[in-house]
Amino acid sequence: MRGLEVFVLDTNVLLFAPEALEAFSEAEVVIPINVIEELDRFKAELSDRGGSARVVSQRLDELRELGSLAQGVQLDEGGRVRVELQVPAQEDLPGQLDINRASNRVLAVAWELFQRDLPVTLVTQDTNLRVKANALEVPVMRYMNSASGANGFFEGMKILEVEKELIHQLLLQDFIDPSELNEEFQGLDDFLPNEGLHLMNGSSNSEDLLAIYHEGEKNFQILERLDNVWGLKPRNPEQRLALEYLLDPEIHVVSLSGKSGTGKTLLALAAGLQLMLTQNLYTRMLVSRPIFPMGRDLGYLPGDAQEKLAPWMQPIFDNLELLIGNPKTGRRHSTSGYQELIERGLLVVEPLTYIRGRSIPNQYLLVDESQNLTPHEMKTIITRAGEGTKIVLTGDPHQIDNPYVNENSNGLSNLVNRFKNHPLAAHINLVQGERSRLAELAANAL
Repeated sequence: MRGLEVFVLDTNVLLFAPEALEAFSEAEVVIPINVIEELDRFKAELSDRGGSARVVSQRLDELRELGSLAQGVQLDEGGRVRVELQVPAQEDLPGQLDINRASNRVLAVAWELFQRDLPVTLVTQDTNLRVKANALEVPVMRYMNSASGANGFFEGMKILEVEKELIHQLLLQDFIDPSELNEEFQGLDDFLPNEGLHLMNGSSNSEDLLAIYHEGEKNFQILERLDNVWGLKPRNPEQRLALEYLLDPEIHVVSLSGKSGTGKTLLALAAGLQLMLTQNLYTRMLVSRPIFPMGRDLGYLPGDAQEKLAPWMQPIFDNLELLIGNPKTGRRHSTSGYQELIERGLLVVEPLTYIRGRSIPNQYLLVDESQNLTPHEMKTIITRAGEGTKIVLTGDPHQIDNPYVNENSNGLSNLVNRFKNHPLAAHINLVQGERSRLAELAANAL
C-alpha cells in the first residue's frame, strides 16, 4: 500500500464537502485524530455545517465496522481511509510551528508523512495553512468538486453583431431556426437549454433582438418587448432575460449573478410579487440569506427571531419597501408596506438554517447572496423543493464572505456549471450596474 498517493484532509474540507472522505479513488485518505475531535464540536449545530459533521461521523462509524481505522479500512473504489493517531512533538517540528493550533496539527501530520518520502498532499480550504505548507515544501491543494471551474463561468447569453436588415427580417417572426444564422454562428459553441441570444447592430443601440434557445424545438424564441414587472422596467438585455426566466413557470431554478448594483435581488423580488399576488402561481414567497457576516449564529443578538434577523435581512426589506411602495404598481399593498404580507403569511423571511429537513411545495423561494454557500449546502436547499416550487438564487461569485469557498468552488458557481445543460434551469450574468452612476463607478473601480 506504500505506493498509494496519500491525502491528508483538514476539518474544513469535510465540513465543506462530506463526500471528500471517499472522493480520492485509488489513494489513501488520512484523517488526523484532532480532525475527528473538531468534527465532534460541530456536529451538534443545527446548520449545514453541523449536518456535514454528522454525515462524516456516521460514515466513519460505518467504516469502523469493516476494520481498524488506525490500520486503514479498504473502500470499494480501491482506496482506503485511515485515522492518524500520532502527531509529531513540538520539538520535532521546524521553525515556529505551534503544535497547539488545530490547523498546525493537521499540517504536522502531513509534514511527518512527507519526511518519510511518502507521496502525500495536504488538502485544506484554509489559505494560510496552504501558505505554511508551501513554506515547508509539503505538497498542498484546495479541495475542488468535480464541476468547480471546469470550463469557466457560464454567462448565460451569447452576443452577435449582425446587419440591421437581418434583425428587421427576424423580428417579423416568432422563432428563429438556427439554419438562418449559420454564417453568424461560425466559431461559437453549441447553445445550451434556455441560453440567451442577443443580436445587435453596432451602428444603432436601438436595433437589437433577444431570443432564448429551446432545446426541445431546437430553435430560438424571440422575446417581445416587456413593459414592466411590478413597476420595474428592464434597463438592459440581461435584465430582460432575467425577467423572462423568472416569470416562466416551466423554469424551476433561476440563477442570477453579477456585481453589486446590477439589480439581481430587486428583479427576483419583483417577479416573486408578480407571480404570487397577480398570477397566483405560488402560495407564498420565502426569502432567505446565508448569515456569514453574523458568524452563522443569531443567538447572541437580542430579541426574537425576526428581531435577530433584521440587521442582516435589511437589504431585502429595503428592496421590498421600494417595490411595494412603488406608485407605478397601483397595487393595494402599496400603502401598507411589506409588513402586511408578512402578517398574512404571504411573505416569510428566515435564515437558511430553518430550511434544512423541510419540504417546500408551491412556493417562490429566493436565496440571496448564495455565493456564500458550499455545494453541499446548495444541494440541501435545492432538494427541499416540493412540487410547484420555483427556486431563485442570486449572488456575486467575486464577493465571498465564506473563507472556505472561492469564486469557482462556491455553491452558486457549482450549480450554474452543473445545471446549465438542463431545461429546468436558466442562468444569466448581469453586467451593467443600474443603481446609480456612483454605485457603478465604485463596483468597477474600487
